[in-house]
Amino acid sequence: MTRIASFSAILAAAALLSACVFAPPVTTSTDANAISKMSEQALATCGAGNVKEVNAKSFSCK
Repeated sequence: MTRIASFSAILAAAALLSACVFAPPVTTSTDANAISKMSEQALATCGAGNVKEVNAKSFSCK
C-alpha cells in the first residue's frame, strides 16, 4: 500500500510541476495603432520635447 501512495504522490508532483504557461503576444498591430494615437495626443498635450513616456494606454509629460 505504501508503494501505491508514494507512486501517486510522485505522479501528482510531476503533473503539477510540468504545467504550461500561455502568454499572449507582446506586440500586435492594435498596440501599434494605439501607441501612435497616444503619441499624437501626448505631443498635443505636453508639447514637443516635453513627453516623458508613452504606452498604448497612457502618456506622461516631463
